[in-house]
Amino acid sequence: MAKIGLMRCEKNEVRCPLTGCLNSLKNVEQGFDRYEDAELVGVFTCRCPGEDAVDLAKILKSKGAEVIHWCTCAFARREDGKWVLGGGFCDHLDAILERVSREVQIPCVKGTAHLPQGYRPEVFE
Repeated sequence: MAKIGLMRCEKNEVRCPLTGCLNSLKNVEQGFDRYEDAELVGVFTCRCPGEDAVDLAKILKSKGAEVIHWCTCAFARREDGKWVLGGGFCDHLDAILERVSREVQIPCVKGTAHLPQGYRPEVFE
């Protein structure tokens, strides 16, 4: 069973209760479809400009996380009822994921629920 940490963006925390992300994780679909089974070990909110991400990831890892998924809203936006790449809440997400994966030695996956059509979650290792 994959032990998952989830990282959300502060810019969406007061509008989104993570329902789609949590359902996708529970049903191992969308951004979590690479796993046979998955268990959530913790959730954190990344605060701009992301300088806390390494410390938060270290805590998730210490609680058993084997991989950290970053919510889709950080890099994609909803447009005309569909999710499309670009225009998400974080314009430097890739740099954050590269730094976290390198410094914490944990894979970081870009994507959770409502993935844009044709998008396969990118893994930073």
